[in-house]
Amino acid sequence: MEYAKRFEDLRLKAEPVILGIESSCDETAAAVVRGRRLLSNVVFTSAPEQAKYGGVVPEIASRAHTDAIGEAVEQAVREAGIQKTDIDAVAVTYGAGLLGALLVGLSFAKSYAYTLGVPLIGVNHIRGHMAAAYLADPQLRPPFIMLLASGGHTAVIATHTETEFEILGSTRDDAAGEAFDKCARVLGLPYPGGPSVERLAREGKADIEFPKMFRGNGYDFSYSGLKTAVINYCHTKQQKGEAYSRADVAASFQAAACGALAERAVAAALEKGYGTVAAGGGVIANGYLRELLAQNCAKAGVRLVLPEKKYCTDNAAMIAAEGLVQYRARNFADLSLNACAHIPLGKKGKQ
Repeated sequence: MEYAKRFEDLRLKAEPVILGIESSCDETAAAVVRGRRLLSNVVFTSAPEQAKYGGVVPEIASRAHTDAIGEAVEQAVREAGIQKTDIDAVAVTYGAGLLGALLVGLSFAKSYAYTLGVPLIGVNHIRGHMAAAYLADPQLRPPFIMLLASGGHTAVIATHTETEFEILGSTRDDAAGEAFDKCARVLGLPYPGGPSVERLAREGKADIEFPKMFRGNGYDFSYSGLKTAVINYCHTKQQKGEAYSRADVAASFQAAACGALAERAVAAALEKGYGTVAAGGGVIANGYLRELLAQNCAKAGVRLVLPEKKYCTDNAAMIAAEGLVQYRARNFADLSLNACAHIPLGKKGKQ
């Protein structure tokens, strides 16, 4: 019998205890939720080691996950103040991400769920970022606009129900997070690029005219032109032997990159008649963007739901939160569930 079939007649609990496990990149994380209430959140990172190489080295990440996964889960259970037998389901990221890294967390989750005799829930990492909004506001209910901005995805999404959404617009080339990382490299800033650009931008002025994103119809984005403009500006100055302010470049880039995100999210809410904008993904940890979203939403009379910064970057709390959504939908996985390096967000339309 397939493992998931064992739970076809499972009596669902109103507030199940769900263990979440995340290992898609360089963070080894575990968290426990009871319903929408977060009980614990543990994150171990190999980022300092990765920084020596200017980015994530998959083999180093996989080894770090192998060393840390057991301790992360044990600590999360302990800090949650529960017993292992209290766990009603195990949710784990199965994609997208680094295959070797994903397999560490997925293999551990399978064995943990099987040993406890509870459902296994496979979580799309991107859906996890979206579900972090439910931790920020446990009373949040669809419909609302979701602004997704991460290293691999950038999109404006109309959330109809917890499991159904409509992509109104997405990036046509680079994602917002990619653009931040590439800007950091051209400015000679250390990994991770996003926080480095934000820190440098605080010292500068946004007085350089960079392209303000894609000007076509709808809610699509294009960061390729902005990225190229930053590279060309710096290279031209260097070739001419002219001095320029790296801080001003960072501030100007950040203003152009974040301005489009805030504008499109609020515009979508107004067009749809939704009273709430929520956000998720690593780029949402950017302080300038958070302030801009708050200002634009307040001006438009739209409520804003922002996860704490620590729940915007990779963590297991968001995986457990999405695990609750899939638990309620009875979307349980078999032990044959495999890791996927790439999971497309989807085409425009209902998902």
